[in-house]
Amino acid sequence: MSTRVVASRQAGTIRSHNPASIQNPYWLNNSCSPFTLDGGCVNGNIAEYSINVTNGDDVAAGVKFAQEKNIRLVIKNTGHDFLGRSTGKGSLLLWTHNLKDIEFLDYSSPSYNGRAIKMGAGVQAFEAYAAAAAEKVRVVGGFCPTVGLAGGYTQGAGHGPLNGEYGLAADNTLEWEVVTAEGKHLIASKEQNSDLYWALSGGGGGTYAVVLSLTTKAHPEGLVGGGTLEFTSHGIPADKYWDAVEKFHEQLPAMVAEKGVELVYTLTNASFNLYYLTWVGHTAEDVTTLLAPFTDYLSANDIAYTPTATDDATYNGHYSRYTPDLPFGTYKINEILGGRLVPYSVVEKNHSGLTAALRNITSDPEWTLNGVAANTTHARAGNQPGDNAVLPAWRDNLVFFNIVRLWDPTSPLSDLQDYEHQMTYDKVPQLERLTPGSGSYINEGDFNNPNWKVNYFGANYPQLLAIKKKYDPNDLFYAIASVGSDVWKVAGDGRLCRA
Repeated sequence: MSTRVVASRQAGTIRSHNPASIQNPYWLNNSCSPFTLDGGCVNGNIAEYSINVTNGDDVAAGVKFAQEKNIRLVIKNTGHDFLGRSTGKGSLLLWTHNLKDIEFLDYSSPSYNGRAIKMGAGVQAFEAYAAAAAEKVRVVGGFCPTVGLAGGYTQGAGHGPLNGEYGLAADNTLEWEVVTAEGKHLIASKEQNSDLYWALSGGGGGTYAVVLSLTTKAHPEGLVGGGTLEFTSHGIPADKYWDAVEKFHEQLPAMVAEKGVELVYTLTNASFNLYYLTWVGHTAEDVTTLLAPFTDYLSANDIAYTPTATDDATYNGHYSRYTPDLPFGTYKINEILGGRLVPYSVVEKNHSGLTAALRNITSDPEWTLNGVAANTTHARAGNQPGDNAVLPAWRDNLVFFNIVRLWDPTSPLSDLQDYEHQMTYDKVPQLERLTPGSGSYINEGDFNNPNWKVNYFGANYPQLLAIKKKYDPNDLFYAIASVGSDVWKVAGDGRLCRA
């Protein structure tokens, strides 16, 4: 069906239920904007036709047709993607959003015996969490409730509130059900098609095969502690405020050393807001004790702060408490993102240099930093190097800093392009200079990153490319800043051409 999108740029829910609409407004290039007439009303980067995927046969027919007719093919679940991987000018789109089946299993394999959940590719976090709660289990998923767990989220590593207890989403995968570029319906696990399983588990979405379902570990439900902590620069010198930010990072390694801890905070030039603390298996009193060394520092330096501490009997209860307006949440889509994984060594040995960079990045109040801190080492995840294709820099990471710039949807596209330029050539490089040899989380990265192979895939890239060539020999699956994407280039009219 042909699609013409006129929904609000900020209506993420509407966009996820539309077969071709996408959530990142950068890739809409002002086409059919309800806020401005700039650019007219043409499809632009929006896919021309969509296939509502209901089973593997639909995918097999789609990939066959695209190759026979030499048509660009893209894969979309919710369109919750900042790199523009789920759309493309003149393309045929495989829409997996309605693959909503959920099944709970007693899974048995040489590598894992226990409870598991099998989710269709269209299952979103809020659906998986609610279903898991009814089964008295919990699954690793994202913060945003509308993210599709089997899509680029888990395929790109997958961070979320439970990382400190169970590792990344990709560390929990058991098997993938896919259709390849040659139309073959396969199961990929550690025991069969293990190379494809490895690549899909952290090697980036939309480039190896079309995922129909994901089977992942389901963990026993139980107590979860939570908390918040906020302080501002109001009434104190700027240097004193930033000294407090530095002290927080100085103490951060000790906090995440505790199993099950995940901290998410927002940082600007005027406020620090730890708005989502998760500590699996612990009480509100434990959370207060965990934060005490830092709150003692704030008190001793006459810095006012606002703390809360909670506990819930289940993870779903904890998640619901800290995620307003479920089931869809309040996450904005009128933003651009870039970021960097900051290893323990930098925070421990150069926290003053880190503070200087954070202070400079946020000197313009329109730019915000989000920090996501957890222990995602192999020891915590319970696996070994080489078990999956997660970017190795995740295993040394202490905090992932996400740089955010919101933009006014009534402003011209040129403003957004200017912000993107600043992200690529000013904001992200300030963290890159501090963290040589690290990388970034591809799902919240800058699509324009000039060193994307190293920053998003690291030493895994050659092996990932070989696997892509095996399962997609004709380079059917193209996605921006993804493995094998440099065999194509985007022409001036938006079409893909061989590089």
